Amino acid sequence: MWQDASFRLFLGADAISQVGTQITLVALPLVAMLTLDASSFQIGVLTAAEMAAFLLLGLPAGVWVDRLRRRPILIWSDLLRGAALLSVPAAVALDAMTLPHLYAVALLMGVGAVFFDVAHMSFLPSLVGKDDLLRGNGTLETLRNTAVLSGPALGGWLVHALSAPIALLADAVSYLVSALLLGGVRAEETITPVAERRRLGEEIGEGVRHVVGHPVLRRIAVLGALVMLSNGIWAVAQPLFLIRALGVSPGIYGLLLSGGAVGGLIGAVLASRVAVRFGIGRAMYGGAALAALAVLISPLTAEGWRLALFPLGCLLSGIGGAVFGINQLSYRQRITPEHLLGRMNASMRFLMWGAAPVGGLLGGVLGEIFDAHTVLWVATAGIMVAHLPVLTSRKILRLRSSPPPPRTTPTLG
Repeated sequence: MWQDASFRLFLGADAISQVGTQITLVALPLVAMLTLDASSFQIGVLTAAEMAAFLLLGLPAGVWVDRLRRRPILIWSDLLRGAALLSVPAAVALDAMTLPHLYAVALLMGVGAVFFDVAHMSFLPSLVGKDDLLRGNGTLETLRNTAVLSGPALGGWLVHALSAPIALLADAVSYLVSALLLGGVRAEETITPVAERRRLGEEIGEGVRHVVGHPVLRRIAVLGALVMLSNGIWAVAQPLFLIRALGVSPGIYGLLLSGGAVGGLIGAVLASRVAVRFGIGRAMYGGAALAALAVLISPLTAEGWRLALFPLGCLLSGIGGAVFGINQLSYRQRITPEHLLGRMNASMRFLMWGAAPVGGLLGGVLGEIFDAHTVLWVATAGIMVAHLPVLTSRKILRLRSSPPPPRTTPTLG
């Protein structure tokens, strides 16, 4: 796997864009807060705008990803996101930055993310093969969490030293570099032959039925939807609680967010080892249990030494989330026929991430009614409840390995 030059380019592109993405997660809401003095509800709308594309385009994206070559989709998604982010520092320089502009940027970022994420997950089996999926996903998760570890701190420093709009410029450049590296990746891809294509609705339905009709995938999707709903609320409460309520600086804010990345790195290293030792089902179950319990720690954060509780809770949740996430993704990639990968991943993304904009809006409304600390506790309770579909499943607990997908006749394009 590591000897493949295309896989190394793929990893390089992913690493660079992931660092930039983490910078944006810090800088975009801070542009709204610090440059435009946005309210709690307006930050909620911003969060919802970035996630709305998963709800609006998530299902059709899967059909298009299965019909077309996935590498060009990855490249064009990067270019779209890079261009959208470049418009922010340009607008600030011209003194023309407005909240509607920022909402439009967030929406375009979401559109790019929808197509990129679905194509990215569906492209990996073509690059490494089904037998190396656990290692491949573990490597990508390690890179992602390395980016999460460095990105927020770097983003906070850039915001503090230069400004939030200039921090977004760094992310724009990262997407352009990622697109350049992806241009050198080569892999044989399976696409749906033109003669076998049906109406859009029929193909979407096939992907949704594959997910909803599978007892394990169905529970994973419910868990993901409830987690993303709660994360949408959390994303609104987090900067309001840490920056406005506790008064931490943007630089310290970025450092506090890095706790989850450290946990994710540890979890990424452990994920395959836990699966080999205990079976993929117990790995998913244990990861979900740890993530559900550890989230209770972060809302206990307060001034002084208790500020350390926020990254501690994120660290432990990150370990559990990574162990669960890597194993569930590898499981669903392995059991799904290649011609359905795009639609399966899109259906999962739609069912999971489609709840995030609702959570963002709900978080904004709650932020107008309650203080940020209370809203953070609401998100915490939601995350705990979200893991019950997996924690109450004996079938998942008893899974030892992933069965191979049904045999299909691939069409190479």
